[in-house]
Amino acid sequence: QVQLVESGGGLVQPGGSLRLSCAASGFTFSIYWMNWYRQAPGKEREFVAAISSAGASTTYVVSVKGRFTISRDNVKNTVYLQMNKLKPEDTAVYYCLCPNCVGGPVWGQGTQVTVSS
Repeated sequence: QVQLVESGGGLVQPGGSLRLSCAASGFTFSIYWMNWYRQAPGKEREFVAAISSAGASTTYVVSVKGRFTISRDNVKNTVYLQMNKLKPEDTAVYYCLCPNCVGGPVWGQGTQVTVSS
């Protein structure tokens, strides 16, 4: 069964770092672009970052450029989001997405990131 499972969220102080992971199973991970999205309280879900199937191309929302890095390991079937210099406005539930998976988009269950002193 197609599944994405995020981990690595938590509480961190402003300026700190976290590394999110998204483990994929049930599909050929290495042939699909993968995305990270986030949803803050009271706001719509927004795109954060994307990475191509082989990892050669990446793209980011302007608000995280220079602070977040998306990467992937196609042997471990995992996509990562390294988040540095975190700000309170980065507080959200973070989701990974396989947008073009066979059968349609597949979302993970999300992991909470809270940036607060």
